[in-house]
Amino acid sequence: MGKLIEDYALLGDLQTAALVGNDGAIDWLCLPRFDSPACLAALLDDDDHAAGSWQLAPASGGTCTRRRYRGDSLILESEWDTPDGTVRIIETMPIRGDAVDVVRVVEGVSGKVPMRMQLCLRFDYGQTVPWVRHAGPQLVALAGPDAIWLNTPVDVTGHNLTSVADFEVATGDRVPFVLTYHPSYLPQPEPVEAEKAIADTERFWAEWIDQLSYDGEWDEAVRRSLITLKALTYEPTGGILAAATTSLPEEIGGSRNWDYRYCWLRDATFTLQALLGTGFVHEATAWRDWLLRAIAGDPASLQIMYGIDGTRRLQEYTVDWLSGYESSAPVRVGNAASDQFQLDTWGEVLHGLHLARNNGMAVDKTAWDMQRALLDFLEDHWRDPDNGLWEVRGDRQHFVHSKVLAWAGLMNAAEAVEKHGVDGPADKWRRIADEIHDDVCTNGFDAERNTFTQFYGSTGLDAALLLIPRVGFLPWDDSRVVGTIDAVQRELGRDGFLLRYDVEADGGADGLDGEEGSFIVCTFWLVDALHGIGRTDEARALFERLIALRNDVGLLAEEVDPDSGRHLGNTPQAFSHVGLVNSALMLSADPAVSTEAGA
Repeated sequence: MGKLIEDYALLGDLQTAALVGNDGAIDWLCLPRFDSPACLAALLDDDDHAAGSWQLAPASGGTCTRRRYRGDSLILESEWDTPDGTVRIIETMPIRGDAVDVVRVVEGVSGKVPMRMQLCLRFDYGQTVPWVRHAGPQLVALAGPDAIWLNTPVDVTGHNLTSVADFEVATGDRVPFVLTYHPSYLPQPEPVEAEKAIADTERFWAEWIDQLSYDGEWDEAVRRSLITLKALTYEPTGGILAAATTSLPEEIGGSRNWDYRYCWLRDATFTLQALLGTGFVHEATAWRDWLLRAIAGDPASLQIMYGIDGTRRLQEYTVDWLSGYESSAPVRVGNAASDQFQLDTWGEVLHGLHLARNNGMAVDKTAWDMQRALLDFLEDHWRDPDNGLWEVRGDRQHFVHSKVLAWAGLMNAAEAVEKHGVDGPADKWRRIADEIHDDVCTNGFDAERNTFTQFYGSTGLDAALLLIPRVGFLPWDDSRVVGTIDAVQRELGRDGFLLRYDVEADGGADGLDGEEGSFIVCTFWLVDALHGIGRTDEARALFERLIALRNDVGLLAEEVDPDSGRHLGNTPQAFSHVGLVNSALMLSADPAVSTEAGA
């Protein structure tokens, strides 16, 4: 077995990201953007040589003895204790200038350690082998529109379509490697100076984290999660992608492998809450503005997700020449779920913009006109079945969460008229919201079990039901809310962690084969729900268990296997880190949770 998902750390420059393993290998790098084809894709194939990898480590091999991020930054420091001495690799991606740079510096700590560098570039997810040549002291790799330069003072030779360097570092030595990407048809960029790039990167992150307003009990975990969220932000547009990877499996060997390098509208309110609640108003505003640009157009064509620049067409295809992470095939690029109808998306957008409005983020008339169009659509279509929050690929159903979010969108709009003076038929919106409320309580509630259900007529449950009181649909002390929380915890719990739903319920209504792990953000929702009904000691204990799931550098994937503790799904997962921040804020608040937490 190769590296575990939790063996990877994140590097990033706010436009793309790299994953580096604890063996010193960068096994995932997409250039020049998060959603570009990977030129290092060994993460998704058993053959590093075929898929592309860049390893820099002691020649004796093995995993590092210890590693950490330098302070509040994305500068990774990995150390190996070997029989010959100790060596440290310092690596980062400096905030982008004219080109993309990956900087790695080998530092001799003690003794004299033999080192080995192997760079195997494979563009287009491993399909294209570049033409590699020396140009003076540089190594140049070309393939169509793509060009990469490697600058280092050590000698690099070619072997079996791989660039290799063997060298030694003694105490006090610092040997730089700078990989630079730029389109091949543009002039060659000036390479960054490694030591200056590291210093500039450290300064950037130190200045950025100074905005943080949270000083609660879980300061370290919150800080690292916010840095991870910033790293997953596409700076030119403000869009925050769901994860840095595609096709990491929800079940090892299974086919639930999806491309998460896009921006989901369902994340809007949660993300705004996390950013606003911790003092990052600039990032919250940029995300809000991305949201407004993305939804502009016909409200009937609203998508559940968009590209990082607002692109709508996210056609899904499979990369069949890659075997998948631990043979979990297929590897997918694009996401067909972007074509689904998810009613909750309309309510989610309206609820997110409501949160922004209540936090002083002004919305101009054009933005309100767009919201009016979304409300018109909800008025006509709230009775329609949909695919639900979790993008199930079975038949459309009347999902309870979707109806609740439609209710929230209409109620928030009515409040905007009454409290913020915008124009609109508040009475009509409240009347329709009341209809939705009655419909959900009549058709989506199982009185015998005292719980709401996943969809009308369903026997299954859904972790999203925990959000019912958070949007104000019912108060926390309502017996139906308490009953639903108890039922979700009992029926979806696996060693205390929650599934998002039971894939076998209702005859496998999600339309997919296989199983999945416990969804980390759903368990954070359970933390919030337990706190909301007054079981705060239990909530705090569960929160501590959740933050203990983070890997050695503080990262969370999408899911966890409750039996083995292994991370599953794409990583690092923005939704998981947003859940951590919001739960920390909620547990730190005194005394009650806010219904503005979002859904």
